[in-house]
This record gives sequence, structure tokens and C-alpha cells, in this order.
Amino acid sequence: MALLSKKETVEVMDKLSKRYPDAKCALNHSNPFELLIATMLSAQCTDVRVNIVTERLFQKYRGPEDFAAATAEEVQEDIREVGLFRSKAQNIVATCRILMEQYGGEVPADRDKLVKLPGVGRKTANVVLSNAFGIPALAVDTHVLRVSNRIGLAKSDSPDDTERQICRRVPKSQWSQAHHWLIHHGRQICAARKPKCEACPIQEHCQYFRSTAGRKGRAVKTS
Repeated sequence: MALLSKKETVEVMDKLSKRYPDAKCALNHSNPFELLIATMLSAQCTDVRVNIVTERLFQKYRGPEDFAAATAEEVQEDIREVGLFRSKAQNIVATCRILMEQYGGEVPADRDKLVKLPGVGRKTANVVLSNAFGIPALAVDTHVLRVSNRIGLAKSDSPDDTERQICRRVPKSQWSQAHHWLIHHGRQICAARKPKCEACPIQEHCQYFRSTAGRKGRAVKTS
């Protein structure tokens, strides 16, 4: 499938911004540290379940010093509802000990430093940078990867390459919001198995629709 033209990219971003004007991070947090832990927990787990777990988790562990003083086995018991809870508990404890030893208990607002923390990849780092520190960054999760490649914002199976392609096409000032718009679109319209193309506000620009659904005569006017 072809990539969108510059003009089409602008129009797509404009339509998504109007469709999801209140799009924001769905993980509950009150500071950068809580967002870091919540994002680490969100791998292969829904945001809804993570919010349920962190509501009580952050009452027990007030900050990195509390996690650093705990054992991975103790933290495991507090996060058993999330997927991969054993490895996540180990990474959380290890990360918090590094935060205490190297950063005075503060989360660094630096991608290179963040990705060196156990269990923290580029996606998690970008989520923290954009949502906790207001630094332009675009995190590519499964929704962003799927939607951007269907639309024509990117053409790659690699999250990192997809991120680079989107960031080349979308203005830096929109990176953080584009992440949220694409996630919301993936959850509400552009589902993995049965995308609701007939209700899509960017149907006329979508490369996926043009190459598949469009040939079946399913085009529907959307406002």
C-alpha cells in the first residue's frame, strides 16, 4: 500500500483531532514515577486492569524507595492480575533501586537513560516523556502500529521504524497527541479483526480501505 501524501497526512491528523478531541493517556497517574510503573505493567495487559491494580499498589508503595526496599516476590503478590507479573515485578524492583542509587529517586526526563532501566523499552520511555514531561514523543504500541500502517502513515512491521516514519510525516508539535488519536481510533474504529470502515472519519484517505473494502463498494459518507 502507498503512503499518504503530505496533504492527506495533514487532513488525516485534522480529522482525527476533531474526532478524538479529549484523547489522553488512559493510565491513571499523579507523577512521572507512577506513570513509569503503570506503563511497565501495561505490556500485554489492558489499561483498565492496570488502573485497578495501581489504585491499591500506589497506596502500598508510595514511591521508588518503597519498591526498592521490597523483594520481587513481594511485589509479585501485589500485581498477580497483570500478565507477566513475575518478570514485571523483578524489573520494577530493579528499576526502582537504580532510580534511588543513580537519580535520587527521580525519573530521568531523558530517553537514553530511561531505556537503560530494566523492563523499559522505547515505547515506555516515549509514553513517560510525552505524558509526564511534555516532551514531544510518539510511542508505538499495537494500536498505533496497526492503524498507522493501515492508513498509510507508515509502511513497516517494526515499531521503531514505524515511529520514525510517522515522525517524519507528522509535525513534531503533534507527536504526543497523534499517539493518543491513533490509539483511540484503533480502539473505537480500526479494530484488529473487524475494522468499522463504514463509520471511519478518514475512510477516503485510508490506504487499507482503498485496497480492500473500497473494492467491495462499501464506501459510506461520514461527516
